[in-house]
Amino acid sequence: MNHILHNPLFQLIARLVLGGVFLVAAIDKIAVPDAFAKSINNYHIVPTNLVNFSALLLPWLELLCSIFLIVGVRVKAAAFLTSGMLVVFIVAIISAMIRGLDINCGCFSQAGVAPTKVGWGKVFEDIGLLVAGIIILFSNGNKFSLESLVENSSNQNTTSKPEPSYSESL
Repeated sequence: MNHILHNPLFQLIARLVLGGVFLVAAIDKIAVPDAFAKSINNYHIVPTNLVNFSALLLPWLELLCSIFLIVGVRVKAAAFLTSGMLVVFIVAIISAMIRGLDINCGCFSQAGVAPTKVGWGKVFEDIGLLVAGIIILFSNGNKFSLESLVENSSNQNTTSKPEPSYSESL
């Protein structure tokens, strides 16, 4: 099992899935922030004076994290932030379910096209994404990332330079 979790291809798939989901989720929220603000307000968790701020900030954070995960830049930081957001989303969905709120989760489409209601399906979906984030957090590196490519390139440049010979100067 440990071998699978540290497999670079498995880590890449986890990054692309988590990043792809957050990318798709962010785009519509950015395009229609007023509808996303209504979705946030429907949960009755965020104070009213912070709803608009949250609706403007959260999608851009999701977008930034998704790009970092997909491209492979600051992967662990992006995985940490997305995992934190997922924990908040899971708690919010369960809270809405416990309080009997019959609301759309606000996860993806804000324009009313195929909205998803809060429920156990959304909770398990978010838990699956959270597992992907945790796998990325505790992985031993990202072979298929932009950071790895830049690091390998700089290592080759420093190792390919010949060492000066001190015997020649004597």
